Amino acid sequence: MAADLGELLVPYMPTIRVPRAGDRVFKSECAFSYDSPESEGGLYVCMNTFLGFGREHVERHYRKTGQSVYMLLKRHVKEVRGHTICFYIGLHTDSCEDEAKLVIFPDHFEIPLPNIEELPALVTIACDAALNAASAYKKQESDSWDEEIQVSKHARSLRQQDNGVRIPPSGWKCQKCEMRENLWLNLTDGAVLCGKWFFDGAGGNGHALDHYKDTNFPLAVKLDNITADGADIYSFDEEEAVLDPHISEHLQHFGIDMLQMQQHTFKQPLPFHIDQCNEWEVIQESGMKLKEVYGSGFTGIKNLGNSCYLGTTMQVLFSIPEFQRAYVGNLQRIYDYSPLDPTTDFSTQIQVVLGFSLQHQSKGISPKMFKAMVSKGHPEFSSNRQQDAHEFFLHLINLVERNSAGSENPSDVFRYLVEERVQCCQTQKVCYNQKVDYLMQLPAPMEAASNREELIAYEAKRREAEENMRAPPEPVRARIPFTACLQAFTEPENVPDFWSSALQAKSAGVKTSRFASFPEYLVVQIKKFTFGVDWVPKKLDLSIDVPDFLDLSRLRGTGLQAGEEELPDLTPPIVLPEDTRAPDIDESAAMQLAEMGFPLEACRKAVYYTGNMGPEMAFNWIIAHMEEPDFAEPLALPSFMEPGPSMASLGLAATPLDNQPPEESIAILTSMGFPRRHTVQALKATNNNLERALDWIFTHPEREEEANQDASGPRIKDGPGRYELFAFISHMGASTMSGRYVCHIKKEGRWVIFNDHKVCLSERPPKDLGYIYFYRRLSSC
Repeated sequence: MAADLGELLVPYMPTIRVPRAGDRVFKSECAFSYDSPESEGGLYVCMNTFLGFGREHVERHYRKTGQSVYMLLKRHVKEVRGHTICFYIGLHTDSCEDEAKLVIFPDHFEIPLPNIEELPALVTIACDAALNAASAYKKQESDSWDEEIQVSKHARSLRQQDNGVRIPPSGWKCQKCEMRENLWLNLTDGAVLCGKWFFDGAGGNGHALDHYKDTNFPLAVKLDNITADGADIYSFDEEEAVLDPHISEHLQHFGIDMLQMQQHTFKQPLPFHIDQCNEWEVIQESGMKLKEVYGSGFTGIKNLGNSCYLGTTMQVLFSIPEFQRAYVGNLQRIYDYSPLDPTTDFSTQIQVVLGFSLQHQSKGISPKMFKAMVSKGHPEFSSNRQQDAHEFFLHLINLVERNSAGSENPSDVFRYLVEERVQCCQTQKVCYNQKVDYLMQLPAPMEAASNREELIAYEAKRREAEENMRAPPEPVRARIPFTACLQAFTEPENVPDFWSSALQAKSAGVKTSRFASFPEYLVVQIKKFTFGVDWVPKKLDLSIDVPDFLDLSRLRGTGLQAGEEELPDLTPPIVLPEDTRAPDIDESAAMQLAEMGFPLEACRKAVYYTGNMGPEMAFNWIIAHMEEPDFAEPLALPSFMEPGPSMASLGLAATPLDNQPPEESIAILTSMGFPRRHTVQALKATNNNLERALDWIFTHPEREEEANQDASGPRIKDGPGRYELFAFISHMGASTMSGRYVCHIKKEGRWVIFNDHKVCLSERPPKDLGYIYFYRRLSSC
């Protein structure tokens, strides 16, 4: 028999692998469904790729790849004295048995495991290694941002400069560019600079790293991640995330009082801080006899550990017909055309979650594979910490946008244009711009609270109780009219660093925003979270009478009005930092080009303007600039450039929708054969960095419809500004980095509460305590 099995397996031996370090073994979940070893048909693990497949999908994988050998895992569930006992693969006791078999397709020939005597040694080793391998998700967790971070060698001896720098709680901007996100505070001198570029084109221009190279100041902390529990710290010298046991003292040096944050976190509530106990009860409708519901569209999503921000966001998107049509409607096509590793494919994994939710009877799904895929490479979502549902919604929309090539883009329903009117206070002249947005952020003006006197009285009692060491009074929740929030949204706001083209200088400016178009689905976020001047994070305890029906028609922009005078259409001057050092040029690359017969100065300019990316890139620059009159002139780097012609005079719109990259950069990439439209997209996505733009082009092939699209602007679905509320996400807790989320969705005329895996009919939906609201456009009739 041993010889027979050996001969049977001989043709398949080249396809059987032993899992190596770094291989992920998916032995708990199917790549196309939520089948597991506990499912009726068990789970088949491919012995070449180590992907898992349920009975319904393993045949497709065999036909698609020709891979014939799978390990079938089954996990038996038995009733013992009224209790359910679950037997896990690899667990052996006197009261249970695990079942594992080797299955050969297409005949489904089964070989029970273990079978050391009869199987070839390689097969036995491969099966044992697969059975004993760590879960694919455990490996991901061990690789996450917050695992096994070590204390920095610089933490104890860090010397901070007494330069008087104090960091405000908001309004940060990189000191060397205009970046306002991914900002890092250097713990030595207090410099605020942008971080490095991320894989998806987001991030920054690397000025924090440049600063370290210039100063050797080693430690920096990420500004928007400082909480009462700690902060994200990076050591440029050690080239990794680190811990700083003295971070509280180091931040205090620049006016950021973490000790005060700790006190407020664990002490009595701050003024107008949340009444957590009452909030949790009201939002979850505790104490009410809620009727559980099951079936298509009523499938819960299990909490994987601080993942309710993901579950609630996905539940709302699943209720939108455009998302259902894009993914569930194309189910068979996605199955057939999925890549060989479907665990990393966005379209496959979102249809697995959405399809199972809408088509199966289940009490809850556990989207481990989906979470691993959407969070990969993201420093926050790949961690096990709680996150902001608002930020995850925008992250998910970005993923949908990038993965909708050649198919319907369901995120189009959220996209709209904002009209921004900026006025120079000195000349009274105006300019109008448009930008794309997906979410409306509404301020919550505390001064407009209808119970303002009650709040003032509560504050006085709270302070008195604190001074006399007595128990605090019963918290009072601020009641703010929704109309006051809309009014605050339309109020003018000051524009920092406004450059007036009429004055050719900086001036005071004010900006107002209106809708240039209305989206099909309007997402409204209430700005409940704020920082005090002492850096103490606060969630305001608010009740807002959010309406079921909303008419924003009066907020539609009108463009330039009669009597208004436009600001001259000139771009601001470019001010470069003064730098007396010689430019960084790879002289060896310049000499290589000079040996080809080009003027040496032209070669040096080519190397410089292509960022020292090598002779080939520099050569393309030379070809694109040979006819210019100053081609052979020495490289000159002015510290100040006068205002040039406007983008409009070049036939390009000078708005945030079309912030045109430098023509030199465009010429370099187009000279390499890439279409101009695709080149401009790449440069915009990478902050005009040539090297990253080139990578972006190769990783983002141009869509056919984009290549043929008229350059008239982004796709929008404009219509009337009248809406009906159909869903809202609520947050419970003191911070977006803690607490929990639940969502309410209106289905078939009834409100339904989705609380992780539990789905019930809602009796009293707390619409006044929501965080993110979702409206659908009413038909015009």
